Amino acid sequence: MNKLLLNEQLIHFFNEDIGFGDRTSEAIFADEKCEAHFLAKQDGIFAGEDILKQGYKLLGSDIILEMNKKDGDYVRAGEIIGRVKGKTVDLLATERVLLNLIQRMSGIATLTAEAVKQLEGTKTRICDTRKTTPGLRMLEKHAVRCGGGFNHRFRLDDAILIKDNHIARSGSISKAVRLVREKTGHMIKIEVEAETMEEVREAVEAGANVIMFDNCTPEEAAVWRRETPDSVYTELSGGIALDNLHEYANTGVDFISAGALTHSAPALDISFNIEVNGGTKNGKNQFV
Repeated sequence: MNKLLLNEQLIHFFNEDIGFGDRTSEAIFADEKCEAHFLAKQDGIFAGEDILKQGYKLLGSDIILEMNKKDGDYVRAGEIIGRVKGKTVDLLATERVLLNLIQRMSGIATLTAEAVKQLEGTKTRICDTRKTTPGLRMLEKHAVRCGGGFNHRFRLDDAILIKDNHIARSGSISKAVRLVREKTGHMIKIEVEAETMEEVREAVEAGANVIMFDNCTPEEAAVWRRETPDSVYTELSGGIALDNLHEYANTGVDFISAGALTHSAPALDISFNIEVNGGTKNGKNQFV
């Protein structure tokens, strides 16, 4: 993860939420210090260790964070992810931003881990897409990796992906690949989206490095995979859900890309509790 970019984002997120100060906490607590903890309220995969470390580092050296879990760790409901000590005003002013981010990331990691489990016994890898929340792509794609998944393109300049609109406008897969090769360096891979057997064959003939089988049935994907040389990577996308992942993976494709990993993952429920007399702010002892 790019720590410099993360710091820039966290500063922006804090400024958006805090404004000129937390009026409520500043009026009540002044320079009081406290200890608090992040509590998992659901089973899942934790992601967001750097969010907490970098976030608190921005506030000053007098904040002490102790993590019980690291990125990719399984957490059970009731487990404490980490504890933090510092000024009550600082901890409460940053609570919402930090919780929003780690809940979002942990939800993505948890859904990804479920997808990875569905692929056990196959060679297929699960990948994300560019269907991410604007501004959060680095964090959401990091969360996919925490869940055991793999990243597709981060940005449009990562690789060439010739999709249906490119093909339609240029006239054919062959022409689109030729035009791309004339203007692209040898380090950039070329992927082509195919929706029919004829397009798969044309993409192979044109010299594509990767062929994406788009919106096809498992039966079609199995046939198309047999028509594709082993030297060409194959990818499946479109219409794929957790309950049919294993069926698609059994077609022998190398990758399955699923936008749902990032655009449809529910947040993992995590709370932030200030400790009061050995318990929490609501008086319930959490340390059993």
